[in-house]
Amino acid sequence: MQALLTSTAAVALAEIGDKTQLLALVLATRFRQPMPIIAGIFVATILNHGLAGMVGAQVGAWIGPALLRWIVGLGFVVMAAWTLVPDSLDGAAAPSRSGAFITTLVSFFVAEMGDKTQLATVGLAAAHPGQTVAVIVGTTVGMLLANVPVVLVGGRLGGRIDLQKARYFAALLFASFGAFVLVRGVA
Repeated sequence: MQALLTSTAAVALAEIGDKTQLLALVLATRFRQPMPIIAGIFVATILNHGLAGMVGAQVGAWIGPALLRWIVGLGFVVMAAWTLVPDSLDGAAAPSRSGAFITTLVSFFVAEMGDKTQLATVGLAAAHPGQTVAVIVGTTVGMLLANVPVVLVGGRLGGRIDLQKARYFAALLFASFGAFVLVRGVA
């Protein structure tokens, strides 16, 4: 249960202001079809984070627990710093000829490659041996918690959230995870 809740919270907070959240807003305004966009986000996240979770589980099995704790702990500290850097779309939206679902699926899958939430999934799966499915479910739920409201409400909600404060809170969460893992690894 801890792996599921930690994964959900980490990704939901890290996703605030992330390029894929901006992508959700762009797709919502372009297509005005929330259900195919949400379905595309879900499928892309399951595929992307499923692969990341499997990689993380394998890395966790290859590396000894002591070294793994240091790598994961320091990784979370790096994620904390990375979270403070605002994202932009950088051309992540695919052409719209394919329809809302396919465009969202492809755009989100590609945009998540190497993204902080994908790397967090790798780290979380490595840090929670034997709980890869819980991590993947948690990171997927976190991604949906952050993006579904953006798709449903669009630009109206965006003006009410202080993204800088949200990024600081997410960075604090990542730094806390990192400190917890490092201290637990040292003890």
